Amino acid sequence: MSSSPAAKKPFAVVTNPDTVPKNLLGGVVAIGNFDGVHRGHRAILQEALNRAEAANVPALALTFEPHPRTFFKPDTPVARLTPAAMKAEILQNMGFDGVIQLDFTADLADQSADAFVTSILKDKLQISQSVTGFNFHFGKARQGSPEYLREAGKTHGFTVVIAEPEVDENGDVISSSRVRQALREGGLPLANGLLGYRYTLRARVQHGDKRGRLLGYPTANMSLGENAILKQGIYAVKVRIDGVLHDGVASYGRRPTFVDGKPLLEVFVFDFTGDLYDKTLDVGLVGYIRGELKFDSAEALIGQMDDDSAQARAMLASMRPLSPLDMKLYGATGQ
Repeated sequence: MSSSPAAKKPFAVVTNPDTVPKNLLGGVVAIGNFDGVHRGHRAILQEALNRAEAANVPALALTFEPHPRTFFKPDTPVARLTPAAMKAEILQNMGFDGVIQLDFTADLADQSADAFVTSILKDKLQISQSVTGFNFHFGKARQGSPEYLREAGKTHGFTVVIAEPEVDENGDVISSSRVRQALREGGLPLANGLLGYRYTLRARVQHGDKRGRLLGYPTANMSLGENAILKQGIYAVKVRIDGVLHDGVASYGRRPTFVDGKPLLEVFVFDFTGDLYDKTLDVGLVGYIRGELKFDSAEALIGQMDDDSAQARAMLASMRPLSPLDMKLYGATGQ
């Protein structure tokens, strides 16, 4: 979700807390996993930004890689909504000065809550204020609660703000797990509503069997990995190519008519000519059209693809323009 270089201020991605640039010390730090950077996360993050601006100090986010639940249960890793690089870009586009990506290792998992506060927050980051969510826990056996952090802040001389849960229009708490479940079910309006922006996939275009060309629908093929959480089927999409958004239609699935292989994202960009091989594309999901089907012939598949394309164009034509917040997160030209 990159923006034009001219729009960005210097931004630091720090993976070792011992090497934090001096100009980032003493700032306001938002602490959390922030996977998806959804509306609930942004309430925390915006509070940190506001306080940093008021105090004229740096604004930082402190996150963990990999996701702690993945560390503790590697056989059932958390399906990531925003990998580290995309999360960092969103934070930069929001106005943060940097992100501290702590390696979640066995040593960190075994570190006491007091040691985390003393060693990392006080000594290495020298924070002046911290903002975190109501359900954030840290330290060995999750012994550190938000209230624990608040009391520790009083001892060590920094302020702690605990954000209340952010709810949606129905009064339900916004969470990353709700976003993941909505995506698994093809519920894009809910997922995108909870995120506050279009859910976006990022992957490199790979060489395929070029069957799409023979069908009249040359596609950019991308692997989302085994841990993808997307419901298989057809989507109306916005595709970011070299910083510009284009309309398109995408299929995510096993291609049962021909292959029935590993799930693959195949994107057809409307009215576009050019070589996309080996490019890294951002694909924003606008609407779910239908589930994946198996057809008796190539002709039947082409007919359905024509219908899918027409539906995708209609969805894209009727969608609401991006809000200023969306544009800040997306940082690209076009809708």
